[in-house]
Amino acid sequence: MIASLELASAPVVEEPIEMSFTHAKLVEEVRKTRSMSGSKNIASMIVIGHVDAGKSTLMGRLLYELGEIAEKQRISNERASEKIGKSSFSWAWTMDSLGEERDRGVTMDITQTSVPLPHVDLTILDAPGHRDFVPNLISGASQADAALLVVDAGTGEFEAGFSGGGQTREHILLVRSLGVSSLIVAVNKLDTVGWSQARFDEISSTLKPFLVQSGYHPSKITFIPCAAMKGVNLTKNEGPELQAWYKGPTIADQLDTLTSPTRDIEAAVRLPVSNVFRGGVNSSGLGISGRLLTGVIQPGEKLRVLPGDETATIRRIEIEENVVPWAAAGDNVTVYLSGIERISIGVGSVLCPASSLVPLASKFVAQIILFDLSLPVTSGATVELFHQSRDTPATISKLIETIDRASGKILKTKPRVLTKNSSARVEIQLRSPTTFGNPANGSGATTSGTGAKSVSIPIETFTANKDMGRVLLRRNGETIGAGIITEIIG
Repeated sequence: MIASLELASAPVVEEPIEMSFTHAKLVEEVRKTRSMSGSKNIASMIVIGHVDAGKSTLMGRLLYELGEIAEKQRISNERASEKIGKSSFSWAWTMDSLGEERDRGVTMDITQTSVPLPHVDLTILDAPGHRDFVPNLISGASQADAALLVVDAGTGEFEAGFSGGGQTREHILLVRSLGVSSLIVAVNKLDTVGWSQARFDEISSTLKPFLVQSGYHPSKITFIPCAAMKGVNLTKNEGPELQAWYKGPTIADQLDTLTSPTRDIEAAVRLPVSNVFRGGVNSSGLGISGRLLTGVIQPGEKLRVLPGDETATIRRIEIEENVVPWAAAGDNVTVYLSGIERISIGVGSVLCPASSLVPLASKFVAQIILFDLSLPVTSGATVELFHQSRDTPATISKLIETIDRASGKILKTKPRVLTKNSSARVEIQLRSPTTFGNPANGSGATTSGTGAKSVSIPIETFTANKDMGRVLLRRNGETIGAGIITEIIG
């Protein structure tokens, strides 16, 4: 009896997995597959905009019009939303599945959905619009190639979202700072203003200069009128009032033109973790999800997990819930790992090969651009630093110099203060969070303040890896700036 109990409690020994390809052969296989005639572009898009602009409603209705939502689910959402007196939210419930999201009527977390279009396999990331959930938006934007900005055409509604207290401006700056260069602007709820072309033109002419100033090239910006609730101009333009003056693409047409940015499949693997979970019913080990920034991976491959000294083995890879033999740069993946405990990996960890480790740093130099600040920045200012899906307390420990944004010329060395819309090189020192956490994940227990213990996170310079070299700075609930890492000090 005792022997049988000991046998039952013995750990399951997992069979080793052999890699199917050498690294060179895998790179060749990926390149061949992605260059095949008829192969689709692979792109990720984040949906952004001020709260109540209709982002989730637009995406829910669009998915239905594209045949991605079953009629049974549509009816179920409609009845459930009517039951609690929120019938206007039925389309949004396709994306907002959390109970609290439905109760509050706002998106709180990133929802990821895959949509096969004729020329593009598109991953849609529906982001929260409320300022309380901007950190979740940042995590999603770091995984996106393009953005769909939804604005409310209603009288006074666009202005409220675009004003100083609205989220439209902040969202635009956030996604551009994280490398998103293509932007589709959906001018939603145009039916509430009688399909007015003058209102559409007014919103377009107001937004465009700000978009260009934020770094978007005019050729990468498209304005499209629509009414998400009624389904007009999402996949078809069947509204006679709109047809009278608009001859451009529908939302779906424009999404199908998104192109894949250049992917570096030969570079070392860089896989930042955006979510960690236990394996499902048919999955063993630990599961993680994230976007593979560079390189290629396959089952059987061993990767280091940083921060920390642990090594994990890839047991299975899934893309859009399908098991695949490999994944390459640009893929949003779910990876099941063995050989590592949950305590040794977390959101913000980075997987990489032992032969090419990501540097761990607690102090670095960044070239930043400050946004529309409510208060100037001085040496010693405390901020929240966002890098991929990780956010870490930090201090701007030194103001090195201010820079002319157009020419790059140094304007002043050792400035005493940085004001809004200025560009500067600064030294940033990371600090441990004030809460007790896991040292392996860069969140060791300590207290804040001038004597706070420093913490190291995996980062790279912008020249070494663009995605790993971008940072955002927030303070008191507002995004105050963004920049690129130019030098790692230690």
